[in-house]
Amino acid sequence: MTNHEKKIHRIAEKLRNRKSKKPVSLKKKVVSHKVPNPNDIRYGDQKIDVSDLNEILEIDVEKMICVAEPGVTFTDLVKATMKHKLAPMLVPELKTITIGGAVSGCSVESTSYRLGGFHDNCLEYEVITAKGDIITCSPNGASSDIFHMMHGSFGTLGVLSKLTFRLMPAKPFVQMTYETFGTLQEYKNAIWQHYEDRDVDFMDGIIHAADKHVLCLGSFTDRAPYASSYEWMKIYYKSTLSRKTDYMKTADYYFRYDTDAHWMAGTYGMEIPLLRFLFGRQVLTSTKMLETARNLRFFMKKSKPDVVIDVFVPFCNLDRFFEIYMQEFKYFPIWIVPFKIKDMYPWVNPELVKDNENDLYIDVAIYGMKQGNKNYYKRIEEILLEVNGTKTLISYNYYDEETFWKSWSKENYTKVKQQVDPDNIFRDLYSKTNYSK
Repeated sequence: MTNHEKKIHRIAEKLRNRKSKKPVSLKKKVVSHKVPNPNDIRYGDQKIDVSDLNEILEIDVEKMICVAEPGVTFTDLVKATMKHKLAPMLVPELKTITIGGAVSGCSVESTSYRLGGFHDNCLEYEVITAKGDIITCSPNGASSDIFHMMHGSFGTLGVLSKLTFRLMPAKPFVQMTYETFGTLQEYKNAIWQHYEDRDVDFMDGIIHAADKHVLCLGSFTDRAPYASSYEWMKIYYKSTLSRKTDYMKTADYYFRYDTDAHWMAGTYGMEIPLLRFLFGRQVLTSTKMLETARNLRFFMKKSKPDVVIDVFVPFCNLDRFFEIYMQEFKYFPIWIVPFKIKDMYPWVNPELVKDNENDLYIDVAIYGMKQGNKNYYKRIEEILLEVNGTKTLISYNYYDEETFWKSWSKENYTKVKQQVDPDNIFRDLYSKTNYSK
């Protein structure tokens, strides 16, 4: 057996021979990027140790394909592939997001306006079922339904144990151009134009205020007159307020938000220059901030937790979403990621999206918003149903079960669940993600 085969057979044997009736979740090597929650039911689960599933198994330079285990972090993956002038077709913005997590949690980023999500560029998954069977699935093979439903499953459909995915040519630097607009309509027009022209390698944006919409456009380049770094004193999102252009090393571009976890470092006072100078190198990574929040979760428990949420809004309904958002919340900055859904994902309830006009969606990422006199999480869930949108489940979720299945496809999920976890040892998607009190 190869080393990888030894690992998966060890995991499969543990699943086949388990006697406990307790639910199962996975013990991983890196901190979870799910928002820490003191009510998280996973803390009482029986654990299956998958922490050693963290190796890159093959990089085929000629075919531009990588085979790797799910615990490989994107920072390690980028380091390995850039040696061959290649990069993943999508790189989430935080260094220790794993490739398995990118599939299970629906990662999108600044290449998504052209290439979709990370899952959309995967070719094959190896999955260990709850019964300990090892299956291989692909987009068009006999187990294609399992392949597609692994996306957004949050570990409820077995253990994703190996991924095969596409790479793209990459250059050493990224040249940035920042376009600023005073109105949402101008901003939308610019997004749509770049979406149609596909004239840049990367596109995301930051709305700093109601009259300050910044579109961040990036393109690979072989040379740069300088290379900015945002790993210590400089703050990337703030730089977009004043800069017109910028250059970064490609790896620094990919993880430009990591130091501040977008702007969450400000919660800990780390935007204060003196604190940043004294302690920035020790504490300014998304991983350290998540570890701190997880370790202190019971002390930091709030009746109204800050809003940390990514919502997916159809481009055609973006005006209506922002009309309500400005009336009820008006919180900035927010992160904007346009992304193309090539084929509507089977985990989405078809009724939710049947009236949407095109395949462009906008990930509106709201990070760190303080709650008012009502539950903002629940209110946002209500607004999303009104605008035919949905959300990731990485944070607090307040759906009742009937409402939850208006957004997610219960029929498709149940069909695959019966194949890979008929006894529900990994919990179902609703109960695992909707436990907020």
